[in-house]
Amino acid sequence: MTLEQLRIFLAVAERQHVTRAAQALGLTQSAVSAAVAALEGAHGVALFDRIGRGITLTEAGTAFVPAARAVLAQAETARLVLEDLAQEPRGRLRLHASQTVASYWLPPQLVRFHAAFPKVEITLSVGNTAQVAQAVQAGEADLGFVEGAVAQGDLHRQVVARDQLVLIMAQGHPWAGRTTIAPADYPRLRWILREAGSGTRSEFEAHLAAQGLMPDDLQVALEMPSNAAVLTAVAAGDCVSALSARAVATAPGGLVARPIAGAERPFAVLSHPARHRTRAARALLAQITGGGGLGQE
Repeated sequence: MTLEQLRIFLAVAERQHVTRAAQALGLTQSAVSAAVAALEGAHGVALFDRIGRGITLTEAGTAFVPAARAVLAQAETARLVLEDLAQEPRGRLRLHASQTVASYWLPPQLVRFHAAFPKVEITLSVGNTAQVAQAVQAGEADLGFVEGAVAQGDLHRQVVARDQLVLIMAQGHPWAGRTTIAPADYPRLRWILREAGSGTRSEFEAHLAAQGLMPDDLQVALEMPSNAAVLTAVAAGDCVSALSARAVATAPGGLVARPIAGAERPFAVLSHPARHRTRAARALLAQITGGGGLGQE
């Protein structure tokens, strides 16, 4: 078994298509097929079902995906350790960030970092808070940036910025003229919410709990997977939502925002205490924390 075979296997597994995997990897279709066949033949297990021109993971193939990802993550960590022996930050810095952080707070930080350390290649993946924490836990990210709490208790977490949730509605909404909206009025409104697992959703649910409310107490019309989708839907209808003040500040006109008392939330950086921290990761942490390093919140 080779790392290249694992890399090819995962590319096919993620796309369920040999040709698309070959194109993504810059290989020929025959090379991809041969690598998968060699992996299956060496271990006497079928990883894919081939039906006509289609290809799908078998039960064994599905079970093998997490192990293959873990091996490649460890190999990437080993490569980064070797690159880190240089005298200055270089190599690749793998970052995962939740949508709000990645869209509105992190980009200026990365521009400053690139200007100071141009030899560091930065890769940024975007997901919700739960997905970011999982990536750091699994070693697929050197650092994670999230809003709100995370379930993985063994990760180091430090607050690096603050954000505020605001209640938004279209300018034509019947309640748009109100300067404040009390939590007691929430059940009377129709809502569009971010998806479960997002930092925005978890922080809003924490706010509801503090008011003695639950999501089931609300009239939830839609759940959407991005800030942009929520903003567009709210502007086009008679629903309200709770989003980051940073996200709303960059939205086009047509929306009214009202503060949500006590709904401040942190932006935090995550790292794994048991994994090697590269010079590049330490340099970025020093920049965003003012040189204070990373510690438990």
